[in-house]
Parts: sequence; C-alpha cells; structure tokens
Amino acid sequence: MRGGEWTSTSMPYLTPRAAGATDAWTAETQESGRRGTQRIVHAGETTAPAGVAAMLGLAAGSTVVCRRRIIELDGEPTELTDSYYPTDIAAGTPLAGTAKIRGGAVTLLAALGHVGVRVIETVTARMPGVEEYEQLRLGEGEPVLQLARTTYDSADRAIQADVMVMPGGRQQARYEIRLDPSQPG
Repeated sequence: MRGGEWTSTSMPYLTPRAAGATDAWTAETQESGRRGTQRIVHAGETTAPAGVAAMLGLAAGSTVVCRRRIIELDGEPTELTDSYYPTDIAAGTPLAGTAKIRGGAVTLLAALGHVGVRVIETVTARMPGVEEYEQLRLGEGEPVLQLARTTYDSADRAIQADVMVMPGGRQQARYEIRLDPSQPG
C-alpha cells in the first residue's frame, strides 16, 4: 500500500464489534498507521433505487432508510458508500440519523436483533458519473470500482444493502473466504 492506495477487505465490516469499540473503518486504518474518517452527507427515508430494491427483495418504489457517506483516508476521499435498510428495521433508529454510530451499523443491527449470516458481493468496474468524479477527486479517465453487497440474516432476509464506489486506480479488493463443509451450499 502506497500513498493514497488502499486494499479493501470485507470481513471487518460484516461482524458486530465489541461493546464500546470504534467502527471497523477507524480501527482498520489506525492499525495501519493511517487515519480513516467518514462524513455522513445524508440519512433518512428515501425511495429505493431499482437495483437496491432488488438487492433487498423489495418491490420497486419501496421506501428504505439510506445512509450516504463519504469515506476518507488521511483526509482524502477514498470511497462513496450508500447503505440501505428496510424501513421496518431502521426507521426511528440511529441508522436513520446523521450521527456516527458507535461500533458501526452492523453492531447496531445486531443489538436490534438483526445479525448477518450470509453476504453476496458483486464487484464491477465502470466509468464514474460526474458527481462521483468530483467527490472522489478522480483523475481524467480514471474508472471506479463498484462493490454491491447484500447481507442476509438467518431467515435469509436481506437486512442491509451497500453500494460502494471507489477510485479504480487507488483501490483493490481482497477476499479471504473460509469454507465450512458442514454448511449447505
């Protein structure tokens, strides 16, 4: 990892944190000797984009709770993250507000009785939209990586959908998958 480059891993963001712990991004960057912050630019109920409604298994035009954040590494924007939740899970909770959540959203979801047990992630590369280009301070012609993640609970209900957009020239995704042969596929 050099300069503004970052290797993104998913596991720290899928597991509830210990009581009183900081969020996974802050902890992961501190462990690397860097500074990770986030700015919450929107939170509240909104109409789910078609792709997000499909990810959450909801009808088109459904209302969801969205948290839109600009993730920063050492003061520079490194990711745009939109997290979406079904309203019956998130409405009236801190997920619908703009305050930072101690321990992160996954920890709060677990406290609310919603623990993820299965995740589907899709990574694509594409050219950025104008707003993404500006917010991420991209170079001319620089593509973005988009990671779309859906988290499911033990009843196989989608409890969270995330759409993350990262500079293609400064990010890489790394996966470590541990297979449990006792679990059905």
